[in-house]
Amino acid sequence: MADERLYIVTYDIAEPKRWRRVFKAMKGYGYWLQLSVFQCRLTARRRAEMIARLEGLIKLAEDHVLILDLGLADRVDPHVESLGKGYEIPTRQATIV
Repeated sequence: MADERLYIVTYDIAEPKRWRRVFKAMKGYGYWLQLSVFQCRLTARRRAEMIARLEGLIKLAEDHVLILDLGLADRVDPHVESLGKGYEIPTRQATIV
């Protein structure tokens, strides 16, 4: 989709039960990269939906979510340097719901 943007979403959740809820929610929005890091291709509507869902799950005074906008998804060419375990750049796939 031409209006999708690429985001990196990372979070620091203070309580393990909330962390699990956030992790499960994020699996519906993007590709899991590391423990608390997701890569997401989102339209403006899906981004707003994700933010609303996260705001309902976290405690604003205790938790922290960062959403990094990398730009238009079809134009971004991420250059990733990986140390340690192997890393494979996520590819776009159709998801059947």
